[in-house]
Amino acid sequence: DDREKFFGMGQYQQQHLNLKGALLDLEQRNSQISVPFVISSLGYGFLWNNPAPGRVELGRNRTLWCCDSTYQADFLVFVGDTPGDVAKIYADLTGYAPRFPEWAGGFWQCKLRYEDQEELLEVAREYKARGIPVSAIVIDFFHWTEQGDYKFDPKYWPDVKAMSDELHSMNTKLVVSVWPTVNGGSENYHYMRTNNMLMRTARGCDRVFDFYGWQGEIDATNPATRDYVWSKLKENYIDNGVDALWFDEAEPEIHPEHFDNLIWYKGRADMVALLYPYYYSKMAYDGFKSIGRDNIITLTRCAYLGSQKFGSLVWSGDIRSSFESLAHQIKAGLNISMCGIPWWNTDIGGFYGADITSDYFKELIVRWFQFGLFSPVMRLHGSRIRHFEPTPGLKEPSGDPNEIWSFGEENFEILKNLILIREKLRPYIHEQMDIASEKGYPVMRPMFFEYPDDETCYTLDTQYMFGDDIIFAPITDQGQTVKTVYIPDGEWILTKDKKTYTKGTYEITAKIDEFIAFVKAGSQVIKCFE
Repeated sequence: DDREKFFGMGQYQQQHLNLKGALLDLEQRNSQISVPFVISSLGYGFLWNNPAPGRVELGRNRTLWCCDSTYQADFLVFVGDTPGDVAKIYADLTGYAPRFPEWAGGFWQCKLRYEDQEELLEVAREYKARGIPVSAIVIDFFHWTEQGDYKFDPKYWPDVKAMSDELHSMNTKLVVSVWPTVNGGSENYHYMRTNNMLMRTARGCDRVFDFYGWQGEIDATNPATRDYVWSKLKENYIDNGVDALWFDEAEPEIHPEHFDNLIWYKGRADMVALLYPYYYSKMAYDGFKSIGRDNIITLTRCAYLGSQKFGSLVWSGDIRSSFESLAHQIKAGLNISMCGIPWWNTDIGGFYGADITSDYFKELIVRWFQFGLFSPVMRLHGSRIRHFEPTPGLKEPSGDPNEIWSFGEENFEILKNLILIREKLRPYIHEQMDIASEKGYPVMRPMFFEYPDDETCYTLDTQYMFGDDIIFAPITDQGQTVKTVYIPDGEWILTKDKKTYTKGTYEITAKIDEFIAFVKAGSQVIKCFE
């Protein structure tokens, strides 16, 4: 049916929201998340319940779902009167996100990377001194002694408990990066290899990733692996005050991607590879549950059907610092939201290629921050091009600063104001998160989700609903200050000047310190923009 439109499939870095005509690989990769589910504009959901790598052709002349290797093909088709009905059934089948942690709705500070304890604390103290609330601060990779040790290097992080206590006194949570890689020099390597806790290969060496030497990787599909790794995470991180974990490389990242050569507890990877992030997130969720923690959240670079029920906060991976990439994130966020995963975010500013001294990036970071304001989670991160000599002796030195005062005084005031607006929005965001937990509705929604009878809304891919009451139209082109916006039924108030708009298409101006957002008339959320 040429009129049919498809939405979902997880997260792909491309320019299309409507996937009709798209050819998509079913493979988990850095910045690509394969969740094999689509919602059709004709009122049904199609769930491909096969975790094998493969491909999908949502072509004009045919629709093809293909997995490379399987004992049995399994799929479900279900219908609903509205997209919300389909989303609810999908959540009934795959699970609902738990209650969103109260602390997580504000601003998260992150960079690649804070090199030691004092540097991290100095940043947190500076935010506190400037009156800017920080919900979480993140310690990225190579804070460890070795890949697979799962602990801080005491040379650079001498008193983690004291550090976490000070952060908590500032109402800031501590999040720490974990990788699935295990080096042969790790103190845990021989135990894990002997007890069959690492990925095996059908042929050749069982080192599957080359990053500062050849690495083995944990087999997260093995419950014994999950129990053992969690015990190390608890002992070295959680017991020292770490509040949440960041599962990087969660696809997992392996090179080369010879899935038929990988043997996991759950089976040969060319039959089960899409499952890995599901069990990886389950490890943290089950572990936190076992020590009595609720409201669990794990920042993770990949997901699969049902990952949402383990408190997975998915992010869009290592993406370029460019306006083109910013535009792609809108489609990526909306499509993964249609796959039952309401907790999603991006590296504000993009991950790599940014020169913080350039006018290009100074404009980009503001526009991306505005997008972050209306994202389920607002998190600043990135590897910024270094303009200084690296610290001697560090295996992985840091890049340029990535705090909001790092991009010029004019930008600082703009970004500070956006963070303060986010603070005001937190009650509204938590209301929307509660709806996600109860009904399976996304927080970041395509326009048609709220207006399924409006055919125009199925064509809109540069604006979206942020919950029930907000329409946001991000600026995604360099130098852009005017954007065409479509207003559906009802009365909508433009937040910047409080003018009322009714159904129709409008040209809206947004200077660099302005964003384009509308609030439904009568909603109390308009007070957040006063």
